[in-house]
Amino acid sequence: MAVEREIDSLKGIGEKTKQVFLKAGIATLEDLLAYYPRDYEAYEPVREIASLREGEIAAVRAVVTAPLSGRYIRGLNLTSGICRDHSGELMLTWFNMPYLKNSIRSGVSFIFRGRIKRKGQRLLMEQPAVFHEEQYNALEKELRPVYTLVKGLTNTMVSKAVKQALAIRDLRREYLPEAIRRRYGLCEYNFAIEQIHFPENREALQIARNRLVFDEFFFFLLQLRKLKQTREKASSVFHMHRAECTGRVIEGLPYRLTGAQQKVWSTLERELAGETVMVRLIQGDVGSGKTIVSILALLMTAENGFQGALMVPTEVLARQHYQAVMELLEQNHLPYQAALLTGSMTAREKRLAGERIRSGEANIIVGTHALIQENVEYQNLALVITDEQHRFGVRQREALSQKGQMPHTIVMSATPIPRTLAVILYGDLDISVINELPANRLPIKNCVVNTGYRKTAYKFIADQVSKGHQAYVICPMVEESEAIEAENVIEYAQTLQEALPPSVIVEYLHGKMKSKEKNEIMERFLRNEIQVLVSTTVIEVGVNVPNATVMMVENSERFGLAQLHQLRGRVGRGDAQSYCIFVHTMDGKQIKERLDILNQSNDGFEIANRDLKLRGPGDLFGVRQSGMMDFTLADIYADANLLQQANEAVSELMETDRMLTEEAHQDLRRRFELLQQKQSGQLNL
Repeated sequence: MAVEREIDSLKGIGEKTKQVFLKAGIATLEDLLAYYPRDYEAYEPVREIASLREGEIAAVRAVVTAPLSGRYIRGLNLTSGICRDHSGELMLTWFNMPYLKNSIRSGVSFIFRGRIKRKGQRLLMEQPAVFHEEQYNALEKELRPVYTLVKGLTNTMVSKAVKQALAIRDLRREYLPEAIRRRYGLCEYNFAIEQIHFPENREALQIARNRLVFDEFFFFLLQLRKLKQTREKASSVFHMHRAECTGRVIEGLPYRLTGAQQKVWSTLERELAGETVMVRLIQGDVGSGKTIVSILALLMTAENGFQGALMVPTEVLARQHYQAVMELLEQNHLPYQAALLTGSMTAREKRLAGERIRSGEANIIVGTHALIQENVEYQNLALVITDEQHRFGVRQREALSQKGQMPHTIVMSATPIPRTLAVILYGDLDISVINELPANRLPIKNCVVNTGYRKTAYKFIADQVSKGHQAYVICPMVEESEAIEAENVIEYAQTLQEALPPSVIVEYLHGKMKSKEKNEIMERFLRNEIQVLVSTTVIEVGVNVPNATVMMVENSERFGLAQLHQLRGRVGRGDAQSYCIFVHTMDGKQIKERLDILNQSNDGFEIANRDLKLRGPGDLFGVRQSGMMDFTLADIYADANLLQQANEAVSELMETDRMLTEEAHQDLRRRFELLQQKQSGQLNL
């Protein structure tokens, strides 16, 4: 099949360009066609400069008043100038595009299109695209795909490659049964693939997206049902008794467990000592105390002579949990051994940890996805715990479980998902909820403000730092270019450093940094060697810094409420009063209404329910909950109706043809097996 051909089978893609596509995870034409746009640009009518507002993307027809100038800032070539129309003037800046000084002549009318920012009292358009009148007229009202890019890859390169691939591909046989497509009004697969990349209009895009989102949910849920079939009422080979040590540990804690924690621990204790394999989700709001409950389960497993493993999404968090386990073991004079395993450890450190795990010397193992590497062997793994489930796919969770003889499984999540959706998304798990916060936690004080509040916010941060506290400032990842995305965080950090007293150390963190760099920055922040951390959402699932009391989120309207709530959960973890400042750059009744939900409540599940009702289904161009549940296109909030439809379809299919052996389901079975093989291949880390 044409789609199985490698990416360099396309014209214009040689070895060098192939390597760039491989960096983006695109090896074959099938990978390319599944590399869906992250957004679409609609070329809107030209506006007057006086009507522009910070934060929006707009186009203006204007004349550059004088020749463009160039200068170097931190190794970047900055080209800038001023343009004017009859209503006002606008600053223009470009990074690393010095040739524009020759092509954009003063006194000539051009159309400039880009995102509007504010610099002091003036508006600025950064990195605008430049068009002649006839060029722009041809583009108006088109929906043009915008792809996620890596260094060396441009939007034009991806678009051209996708067009070629669509032209030469073999049409795929439709694998969804016709009865399902008819019932839920789903379009044919080949039409969906064409329209998701190059939509004729917004209606065609919505139709295409609905089909592909349905597919994502459908196969995810089908995989869960198959998983559940293999586990249903499976007998446990790990016979445990209630552990005497856990009672002593609970008594020795410097705080009392909440009623919700005690209830969940009683459930875990009973099920670990039961006859069948436990498969349970612990869902609890940020800071509700899920970790101590999971450590108690690990201690009970160790006292019974077995091994337990805790897998977390970041190295810094793994080290912090490992330290917490070590302290509990020492304080309570417990004879059990803990081991840490992360990707950045040296080969020798990994080998020594691996030997302790293989021999059974280490009873409690804490680590990142390094725990599921092929060369990691366990002696008697009886309990598997994954923290922040949405950061690990179902296959990764299953890969860790397969390291033992069907061990007990606990999945922990602070992602605030309404219960109606959680029951579907965690279909193979029983659900426990920790719905109380520790008694000593002060509620976070929130405020929703516009950009006019920035200077006041900076003064407030300086005041908190003077009292010995720390702060986070979050910038959204919205730029098309890696370089500009990183530059935004770097530039913001430098602006903030200038606004704060010289004694305040400001550092930055973004997703394109190497793991080692990120870990070093987070460790320094944890030790209060850095007082203010400017970051992208890479810290969303971060480290526990009780000393951090301020969370300031820029462009907060670009985030989903559940994600904002999780970001807010990075503060309020100590005894001091904590604060969250949500800065919005775009005005509007709906934006204010959404953000005010955060102002009114610190309850993640209440926020999730209200966000779901406010946004409603089919919010195609709304805010995505970044990274949620490993989906590419699907969003569990905006697409809740499609999730429920896919769940209905899978339930009926399982009742009528559980093994997918009927003739009408052969194409579906082949597609499902192909996806499973591909996912398994991705786990050979």
